Amino acid sequence: MQRIIARRFEFILLAGLSALAQRPMGGSAPAPAQRPQSADEQVLVDLDKRHPISDTTRFQLVQTLNAEFVRVRKTLPIGDKSITLSPEGEIKPSDGRLHQLAMAYGAACRVGDRVKITNIAFKEKGVYLEINGGPKKKSKWYDHVSIGMGGGMVGGQDPNQAQATGAAITLEFKNRVPEMTAGELKQLLNPVFDFSVKSASEVYLETVPPKVKEAITKHEILVGMNREMVIMSRERPGQKVRERDDKGEDYEEWIYGAPPKDVLFVRFKGDEVSQVKTMKVGGEMVVKTEKEVDVKDGVASLASNAPNSNSNANTTPGGVTNAGTNSETSEGGQQPTAQQQPTHRPTLKRAGEEPDPAVAPALSTTTIPATSQRKPEPEWGTPGQQPSQQPPPQHPPK
Repeated sequence: MQRIIARRFEFILLAGLSALAQRPMGGSAPAPAQRPQSADEQVLVDLDKRHPISDTTRFQLVQTLNAEFVRVRKTLPIGDKSITLSPEGEIKPSDGRLHQLAMAYGAACRVGDRVKITNIAFKEKGVYLEINGGPKKKSKWYDHVSIGMGGGMVGGQDPNQAQATGAAITLEFKNRVPEMTAGELKQLLNPVFDFSVKSASEVYLETVPPKVKEAITKHEILVGMNREMVIMSRERPGQKVRERDDKGEDYEEWIYGAPPKDVLFVRFKGDEVSQVKTMKVGGEMVVKTEKEVDVKDGVASLASNAPNSNSNANTTPGGVTNAGTNSETSEGGQQPTAQQQPTHRPTLKRAGEEPDPAVAPALSTTTIPATSQRKPEPEWGTPGQQPSQQPPPQHPPK
């Protein structure tokens, strides 16, 4: 019995010595494997552990970011109060409130605009940045000096001087502004500023739903878009027309293209597209009136009853009206019938005038012999005389 107990004790003692031999010299157990952190998580974890920012780092950050051009990801209003951004990416006020302030007081920039960082200042718990001159108009000391000459005052600030057109944003930390590099500061400002080399459309497309992004990429117009989306999709129109509809409501129509190509008519009521009409080369007219996109406070979302665009002979539940022929060939390879042909085509002739001989074949619904389409036109220089009545050409005697 004593031998069995001694052997067990010896085995336990050897196991303990083996475990101690595998431990590092520091005496601490090996740390368990952890999930690798992303660059954003590493920066946020390290910020609270760093020392306060030094004067040398401040100078380097100002030298790097000041006067740099960037693209904005948010609509920023003009105002005295700056927008706040947390290291976690939370922006105050919200996107909807920023859009309302921009509509009320004017927009310093919109999504995708290229702006210039004009000032950087370091506070106790934040980094303050101004774009496009900031929210307040800067004045010089001599703007407040006036000199009396000839019974009047000369100098002073010009009352007609342009107002401020910029905005400001503050990156706020919990305790203090920590040490950081220029790349880390750009990473923290990424929710508002895009420092990469992108176009305005590329930055804007990142903020809209996939269907709207696809439409803008294909240069299509959806009912419910605002003017900014239409310009992003098709650029500015070559022609604008202001009219009043049958209900007495004013609207503005943007016209893209000109014959002999397709012509697109985009109708706005306020800031929203209410109708999209396409006049095609073959005479087909496609009209869309059903809302496809809902834009509220500058934020785009798909409408609940967004239809799928089609072009049938009659008005479909999706709100697409086809006043002409179907653009696709029917089953069996047959062309559209005469009843599907357009009843009216664009023309410059008044009512009662004879059709233009050059377009008469296109207006007919059946094949008509060329001889019955129009009367022979007289030869130039012999009014009233038909070509068949012309005398034979006289040849000089040989």
